[in-house]
Amino acid sequence: MSHDILVLYYSRSGHTAQLARLVARGVEEVPGMRARLRQVPPVAPVTEVAQPPEPEEGAPYVTRADLAECAGLALGSPTRFGNMAAPLKYFLDSTGAEWASGALAGKPAAVFTATSTMHGGQESTLLSMALPLLHHGMLLVGLPYTEPALTATQTGGTPYGASHVAGAKGDNAISEHERELARALGRRLADVARRLGTSA
Repeated sequence: MSHDILVLYYSRSGHTAQLARLVARGVEEVPGMRARLRQVPPVAPVTEVAQPPEPEEGAPYVTRADLAECAGLALGSPTRFGNMAAPLKYFLDSTGAEWASGALAGKPAAVFTATSTMHGGQESTLLSMALPLLHHGMLLVGLPYTEPALTATQTGGTPYGASHVAGAKGDNAISEHERELARALGRRLADVARRLGTSA
């Protein structure tokens, strides 16, 4: 069985990337499991020059092999009008071959997001990312209320997935509760993937 959890994200201002690193840290707190951190490239209305094979900063760009080889997937995006950002949607729309072959079917998945404001569409964005994962046949993992930070948080954190309230100017640091929940999501995802791999 693969021991890699793919932590795949798009981030514009860096907040979703920070959450991705926390989810990855949680993954690696589960013995024997590894996080594979990847990002999707940006999209533009007009493409004048092909994207470089590697971004100038951050995690490497995702490949088809990353999807095929992962034991589970954590998917993250900032909120765009209550929905996932266009680059992540564009990438997911290109995974028809993986859907047809069932490359992700039966694998666990989780979602995470960052918004500018407290009620800026966190839950709808998390649900928008969950829908294509359900079509791929993935098994969704959320955050149960047995996580104390879920009832204590005054910032981000939902039963649908980890989240962060970045602030209107993007200057809010990730709160302690948001950190705890992002790591807890990574741990839950990795633990479920390990159990599924052991029983297969």
